[in-house]
Amino acid sequence: MHPYVASLRTLFEQNANPAQAAPMKKYMRDQFEYLGIKSPQLKALFRQMVQENGYPSANEIDHVIRELWGLPEREYQYAAISLMERLEKKLPSNAIKTLAYMIVHKSWWDTVDNISHTVGVHFKRYPEVREKYLSQWRASQNLWLRRTAILFQLDYKEQTDFALLCEIIRENLDSNEFFINKAIGWSLRQYARIDPKSVTKFVNSTPLHPLSRREAMKHLAP
Repeated sequence: MHPYVASLRTLFEQNANPAQAAPMKKYMRDQFEYLGIKSPQLKALFRQMVQENGYPSANEIDHVIRELWGLPEREYQYAAISLMERLEKKLPSNAIKTLAYMIVHKSWWDTVDNISHTVGVHFKRYPEVREKYLSQWRASQNLWLRRTAILFQLDYKEQTDFALLCEIIRENLDSNEFFINKAIGWSLRQYARIDPKSVTKFVNSTPLHPLSRREAMKHLAP
C-alpha cells in the first residue's frame, strides 16, 4: 500500500463510528460500506491529512487514487475526489484517464457528480483532451460517462457552450434512464440562471422526458 494511502487509512480508521455507518450505508441503498464518518468530520480529517502530509506528487496521484478507490469504505472514494479537486489546476493532461476510471468504477451520483466538476476544469485547461474524450463519452454505453458529458459545464456560467449542451441532450432524448433525464433537467435549470429565454425556447421546442422538462422549468415561467 502506498504510504499516503496507509496514513489516510490509519487516520480514518481511528475516527470510524460504526453506529453512524449503518444508516449511511442504508441511505446509499446498501451499495457501499461506510466507516461512519459524516461529511463535516470527513472534511476536517482530510484537512488534517493534508496539513501533516501534503499532497501526492503528480506522478503518484494516479496510483494513490486507484488505491483509495479500491478500498471498500466509501469515505476513501470521497477523499480521492477531494484530492483531485484540490489538485485540479495542476493535474497533467493524462489525468483524464484517472478521472475516467473514477467515473466508471463504483459509480453512483454521490461520486460522479463531484467528479464532473473536476472534469469541467480539466476540459477547460486541455481543449485537445476535451475534444478526444467528450466525443467518446457522449456516445458511450456507460450512463455515468454520458451523465458527465451532460454535466461537465454545470459551473461554466456565461462560458457554457449552450449549442453543445443542446446537441448532447438531443442525443439522449430516447433515454429512460433516471440519471440521464435528471442530468438533462439539472443542466438546463443551471443555464437558465444565465439565459432563461434560450432555455425556455429549447424546452418548448424539444420532446424532453417529463422529468427533464420539470427540472429544467423549475424556476421558469411555463
